[in-house]
Amino acid sequence: MNADVVHVEIWSDVVCPWCYIGKRRVEAALAGLERARPELHGRVEVRWRSFQLDPSAAPFDPAVAPVDLAEHLGSKYGGGRQAGLQMLAHVTGIAAGEGLHYDLEHARGGNTMDAHRVLHAAHAEGGTALQGKVKERLLQGYFCERENISDPDTLVRLAAEAGLDHLVARQTLAGEAYRDAVEADQAQAHAFGATGVPFVVVERRYGVSGAQPVAVFTDVLTRAMHDAAGLGAQ
Repeated sequence: MNADVVHVEIWSDVVCPWCYIGKRRVEAALAGLERARPELHGRVEVRWRSFQLDPSAAPFDPAVAPVDLAEHLGSKYGGGRQAGLQMLAHVTGIAAGEGLHYDLEHARGGNTMDAHRVLHAAHAEGGTALQGKVKERLLQGYFCERENISDPDTLVRLAAEAGLDHLVARQTLAGEAYRDAVEADQAQAHAFGATGVPFVVVERRYGVSGAQPVAVFTDVLTRAMHDAAGLGAQ
């Protein structure tokens, strides 16, 4: 690893509403630090790691209607679809505070293995910069635009809109490329003790679980920067 760069790894799933909120809060923390210390610009690298909330979710099947998220939550936690809608309304309100406009009532759930494989392909093709753009596009598509991110055609289109060559995306999904990388990411998360996401690890020394307030991420990032060679305390 480059000692002049602070490495941030974030385990998350593309259908995790708290993960998108956490992404915005990490971004806000980084932006605040860069405003305070402009020399840090470009010296923090964010790598997205894979974590499936429900690996057993059925793969995409055009003949099967997507999972109704409210109904699923109501069944899992009790209270039926109405209770599920209340849960969705709660997280939607929190997301709005971060500038995100969720449409969870119409979200189209499914298996996310292929989405994670595309994210690994994006990293292989264009590093953390391209991977970050594809991650953002998939999150926006799922949470705000009713996109079915378990559908291979949808994944190819969204990834291409973010800058990944559509042929690379298509070829990735045509086989089993990066499946082992996704599974390795998930194994590493469990080895770290992560039971949910988002799970943020800085320099493989500091860990933050959950979509914590911006101040928490700022504190952890600041400590990591003080420890990193070339980015010591002022």
